[in-house]
Amino acid sequence: MENDMNAAGRPRTGPRQPDPQAPDGRTPAERRTPDGGQAHEDLAYPGHTYPGHTYPDRQYPDRPDTRQPAARRPELRWPDPQQPDPLDATWQSVDQFFSDPPEPGTAAGVPEASAGPPAGPTCPAPPLTYGPVRQQQQQQQQQQKQPQQQPSVSEEPAARVGAVPVLGAPPYSGPKPPLYAPEPLELPSVRQDPTAALTPDMVVDGAGYGALTVRAASVRGDSHRYQGEPRQDSLAVVRLGEPGADGLLLLAVADGVGSAARSHVGSQEACRLAAMELDSVAAELSEALRAGDRTGFAAVVDTAVGRVATLLAHRAREHGDDPAAYATTLRALLVPLDPRVRTRGFLAVGDGGTALLRAGGWNLSLTDPEHDGDGMIDTRTAALPHGHRARALLLAPALPGDVLVLCTDGLSTPLAGDAGMRDFLGSGWGTGAVPAPADFLWQLQYRVKSYDDDRTAVVLWEAVP
Repeated sequence: MENDMNAAGRPRTGPRQPDPQAPDGRTPAERRTPDGGQAHEDLAYPGHTYPGHTYPDRQYPDRPDTRQPAARRPELRWPDPQQPDPLDATWQSVDQFFSDPPEPGTAAGVPEASAGPPAGPTCPAPPLTYGPVRQQQQQQQQQQKQPQQQPSVSEEPAARVGAVPVLGAPPYSGPKPPLYAPEPLELPSVRQDPTAALTPDMVVDGAGYGALTVRAASVRGDSHRYQGEPRQDSLAVVRLGEPGADGLLLLAVADGVGSAARSHVGSQEACRLAAMELDSVAAELSEALRAGDRTGFAAVVDTAVGRVATLLAHRAREHGDDPAAYATTLRALLVPLDPRVRTRGFLAVGDGGTALLRAGGWNLSLTDPEHDGDGMIDTRTAALPHGHRARALLLAPALPGDVLVLCTDGLSTPLAGDAGMRDFLGSGWGTGAVPAPADFLWQLQYRVKSYDDDRTAVVLWEAVP
């Protein structure tokens, strides 16, 4: 189909026929520039003609300029900077209008809509860049504004900062504090034992799971700090099982036996292995807690703890150590994440403590009624990996506002023997408000003379509806 656009343009011509609208009679190929480019005449719009329109200073310097003098382009020259700008007076009056603020009680001499751009970064004033006077005024204005836009820190009043709160040294029982300083002292050597050197002096942890809030901390004892020995306690706060209502919260503490050379490694491995093994049977444990099946719960726990003991002994032999050098206790709570299940599972190998703070009163024999609240399971310490049988039981249904404390004997022993510590921790943990992690760490370090062992605790708060 014929293109209708051809009817509106110039008539078609052959490739060698001259263009009837070209004034010089040349073909398009003949009108190309020496470097192969298209001459300016061929770039004209259809119907436009440029008679004699050439550029003698570009493509064809030998051809004369046939344009009329009135049609020639005037020569443009930059103004001489040495000569005064004829518009200086005009720009001075404009600058004066925009820079001088209006006098009080008077209005600007222009309509309100055009009285100048509003202040603020969204509508900057249009720059006026002509003339040397304008440039000088712009520099002066920038110098005047710079100190206001970038205030110095020293100009901030000191009264606004205020005193930073400091908790200071932990409180203590008795007429005077213990002999040791309540802070980290000597550190283990990397050359003697890299694992001991890389064990931190203290750790703090915590989490929130719906109506459950956990705070956990472990602190190196004063005697270990003084002798440059590592912290032998460890802890774990992890979630077990599949996501959802059948999941479990594992709270665990481990206390390395002081006479065992590698007990700091044993306590860390015991927490790690317990988390792995109990997670593999999380569904069975969750079902037993939901049904209140103590026998089934104890059977699953006993099998898992037996595997922990076997793997812990295997780990010691892999590193050329005696399994007895990894001796450690283990104590744990299994808490269902389903808020409708109020039963909590307990397991233990060796000594430690489990206490309940309810309505301002302490129950220190929650898991060990035969010891009459002394906070201990047995003075004859059972420990992994040789002790591979766990005590397991189900705790009575938890009530809103309960505070359940799982700890090593570094806390359970002074808690049972010192009323000042019970009163202090009862006030800090039993008022319904959960302390911040740093506050919890500070509270846990309440000092009682002659009790200088490592101290570890994991505390569970049951929310009040």
